[in-house]
Amino acid sequence: MNESALKATGANFVVAPNPLPTLPVEGTADVFPVNRIFCIGRNYAAHAVEMGHDPDKEPPFFFFKHGGAVISDGTFPYPTETSDVHHEVEMIVALAKGGTDIAIEDALDHVFGYGVGLDMTRRDLQADAKKLGRPWEVAKSFEASAPCGPLVPASRIGHPDQGAVLLKVNGETRQEGDLNQMLWKVPEMISILSRFFALQPGDIIMSGTPSGVGAVSRGDTMVASVEGVGEIKIDVV
Repeated sequence: MNESALKATGANFVVAPNPLPTLPVEGTADVFPVNRIFCIGRNYAAHAVEMGHDPDKEPPFFFFKHGGAVISDGTFPYPTETSDVHHEVEMIVALAKGGTDIAIEDALDHVFGYGVGLDMTRRDLQADAKKLGRPWEVAKSFEASAPCGPLVPASRIGHPDQGAVLLKVNGETRQEGDLNQMLWKVPEMISILSRFFALQPGDIIMSGTPSGVGAVSRGDTMVASVEGVGEIKIDVV
């Protein structure tokens, strides 16, 4: 039930609702309301290999971050209960339309735009979860775990399917890949997700990371970029 429908019933919130998470739209005063964040795992072959997996034998899989994990103020607060936090640079895909069973050839019609994001990961907690056969949420879906830059509308830049994906820490290149190395392309990701979930406007897809993931410490500065999309600077605090 949305807020206007709730008011029509005469009911009130028993606790104050959380603010709606948003991302800015580059070059405008507009903002994009963030709903859910879907992340695809091991979508670059070299990253799958560095994590100890065979990319030729695995179908795509997804995990969640909650929408409130998005931050866009240029900082990343080092999280609690970890001593090994890793960066993962990704192109993010923001959906303007939802749906189920979306055909691959129709998938890009659902995209609002693209941006640059980081899937920050408590790697030590992820390793523990893997050993125990447990879910990854404690490692992936913590507060501020998705620093993102402004979204750029697809109407302005089209639908990027090639271009450098880079991440530098304190000026040193850590991650370097290309969008054309993605095993599962954006239309395929949208189509596959829509078979399992009713996608909604405001959903975001983090499209995977190239190899070179590594740890950051307080005081580090990360600069992440996707060619043709944008660049963001994130300070670890």
